Parts: sequence; C-alpha cells; structure tokens
Amino acid sequence: MPKKYLRSAICAVVLGLVAVPASASEDIAIPHRTPHGGKPLGDVVCFGTTRQDNESAVRATNATRKARGLKPLRASSDLALAAARHACDMARRSVISHRGTNSRGPMQRVKKTGYKPGIAAENIAAGPWGQEQVLTEWVRSKGHLDNILIPQIRDYGIGKAIGADGRTVFWAAVYSAPKRR
Repeated sequence: MPKKYLRSAICAVVLGLVAVPASASEDIAIPHRTPHGGKPLGDVVCFGTTRQDNESAVRATNATRKARGLKPLRASSDLALAAARHACDMARRSVISHRGTNSRGPMQRVKKTGYKPGIAAENIAAGPWGQEQVLTEWVRSKGHLDNILIPQIRDYGIGKAIGADGRTVFWAAVYSAPKRR
C-alpha cells in the first residue's frame, strides 16, 4: 500500500479499506487502478440509497448502540440523500474527504436536504466491500465508533458510489439530530 495511505493519526487502513474518521483534516487521494497507467476504466456510478439499504444499515448501527445502552436511530431519507450525494462527490473527485466540492462538512450537506440539524457527524470510507463490511469496519475503528455512539444523535442515513475504476466503493454515513426549537 502506498505511503500516502499510511496516516495512522488520520485514517484507519483495514484490509485495504481506507476509512477516515470525522476528526480527520486531510484529504486522502484514491488513485485509479488502471491498466498500464491508462485512463480510468469507466464513469462513476452514483446511487440513490434504497429504503431497504438505509433500514438495514440503521438496524446494524442500532445493534452497536443498543449494546452500549444508547437509544436507537431512525432511518432518514434526508440524511441518506446527503450521504449519497457526498459519496458521489468523493467518487467523482477520487478523494476521501469530509469536505465536499461545495461544502465544508456534513452540517452544510444535511441542511441542503431541508433537514434542520442541531448536530451532524459523518463516517466516510472507500474500498472494495459492500455495506455490511463497511459498517463492521466503522465499528472496529475508534474514531468512527465515536460518531456512531454520539448520545445526542437520533437520525441516520447511508450512501454509496462506485469510482471510475469500477471497483472502489465510496461510502458516507450521516448521523444527526434535529435542532431543538
């Protein structure tokens, strides 16, 4: 693995998965895996999160929270939209970052969906795995687990996109609670 991935204080690299905790301040570039150094193999594929995927992810996340005595989260279509848009943006740029093309962090992206957050956090990752594996890796990573276990959060959404290499899956999960009135 190239040295630029080995930023132990910033990201966790687990079995080829590059996962960046919310406290990270640097972007991590993901090189396109191309034959003979040629052009990327295809276009980025962006997905809208299905209700089934979002509910499956929130069930897994809630199992982790329940084991630690925390209240369960609700699957949120607004947060799933924010997460899917950010995963797509990261895939298009081939970068793992909490900063977006037009945003500084998850709070701004969540507000763009119409959700009125009082708190927002996100986990991001890129690697060759599906949803179940990325959720497992986030629980294994202290920085990511810290986001999952924020007591004040109430809502959850997950999103993914496939990078131009056709193999790298970019993930974003957003955790939030509405602003108190």
